[in-house]
Amino acid sequence: MATTTAATPELRLERVNTPPAQTWNYLRANDITLTVPNESRKGDVYFALPRLFEGIECGMGTDVTAWIESQAADAQYVEVRAGEKRTKPVIATMDTGIMVRAGAEATIVVCTEAQTADSDSPRFAAELAGDKGKASATSAALVRVIAERGARVRLFEFVATNDDQQHLESVGITADDGARVEVHQYFLGAHTTAAGLSCALNGANARFDLTCRYLGTGSQTLDINHVVRMRGRNGRSNLRESGVLDDHARKALRATIDLVHGSSGSEGAELESVLVLSDDVVNKTMPVILCDEDDVAGNHGATIGSVGPDQIQYLADRGLSLEEAEALYVRALFDEALISAPTAAVRAAVLARAETVLGPEVAGDLVEALQLDAEDQA
Repeated sequence: MATTTAATPELRLERVNTPPAQTWNYLRANDITLTVPNESRKGDVYFALPRLFEGIECGMGTDVTAWIESQAADAQYVEVRAGEKRTKPVIATMDTGIMVRAGAEATIVVCTEAQTADSDSPRFAAELAGDKGKASATSAALVRVIAERGARVRLFEFVATNDDQQHLESVGITADDGARVEVHQYFLGAHTTAAGLSCALNGANARFDLTCRYLGTGSQTLDINHVVRMRGRNGRSNLRESGVLDDHARKALRATIDLVHGSSGSEGAELESVLVLSDDVVNKTMPVILCDEDDVAGNHGATIGSVGPDQIQYLADRGLSLEEAEALYVRALFDEALISAPTAAVRAAVLARAETVLGPEVAGDLVEALQLDAEDQA
C-alpha cells in the first residue's frame, strides 16, 4: 500500500468518461480530466483476465481501463456455470471480470466505502495530495461482465466514501440473446465521483434496466456517463436516474441510447429527475438518443427543479421547516440504498455515510425502520 510522498508519481487522465456523441463542447460537459496516482508495479506477477474481456467497451473509456489495470495488484475472474442460480453475491475487487454462462443467474456487488491511509482494501489505489494540502485517497473499480444467452445479471454499485476521497468506477457489460441485465447505482458521497457504464445489447430480445440514485453536497463533483448500445433485434433498455444536489455541488450526467443499424424492433427510454436545493448548484443533464435504424423507438427527458411551494406548504402544515422538508428527500435516498443493499457489509457502509450526512439520530432511525421492515416481511 503506497502513501503520498513528494516523489509520488501522478498521471493526468485527459478527457475521460466521454459520451459517444459529443455535442456540448461550449458547455465543457463532454468529459472530465482527473489526476490519479501512478505507482509502478514493475516486477509484480499479475494475473490478467482472459483475452475475451479486452473487447468489452467500458463506460469511462480505454485510458481509465489501462490505468486501473496498471494499478491493480491482481485481477479477479469469476465464472458462473451454465444454468447455475448463484445465491452468494460476487464481490467485485479493483479489477474484476465475470462470465455468466447461458441460463445462469448472478448478483454482483461493487461497494466503495470510506478509506484511511492504512486501509488494506483492494480498491484503495494510493494517496494523492488533495485541496489545501489535505490527503485525499483515490479508489477505483473496473468491472466487466459477459451475460450469455438467457443469463440474468443484477449489478449493485455503492459509492459511500469520505468527503476528501476521489473514486473512479468503470463498468462494461455485454448481453447476448434473451439476456437480462439489471443495474442499481447509489452514489452517496465522495469529493469526486467519476463513474461510467456501457452496456451492449448484442443479442436479440436482450434487456437492460438501470436505476441510478445520487447525492451531491458541499463542493462535491459527480461525473456520470451511461451508454447503451442496442445492436440486437427487439431489445429493450430503460434508464432511470434521479438525485439531490445541494450547496456548491457540481454534477454532469450523460445518458446515451444508441440504436445501432440492425436493432429493428428495439425500444429505449431514459429519464432523469434532479432536485436542486441551492442556487449555487451546477447541474448538467445531457440525454441523447442516437438512431441508425427505422423500426425503433427512443424517448428521453429530464425534470430539474426545487421543492414546490405546494409541497412545502403541505409539510409546513405538519410542523416541518423547509430545511427539514428538504432533508426528507436525502433521507429517502439513503433509505432506498439500505433496502437495496444485498449484503451486511454494504448496509454498514451506507449507514456510516448516512451518519456523516444526516447525523447519528437519523441514521439510527433508518436502522430501526429497516429492522421493522424485515420483521414485517418475516
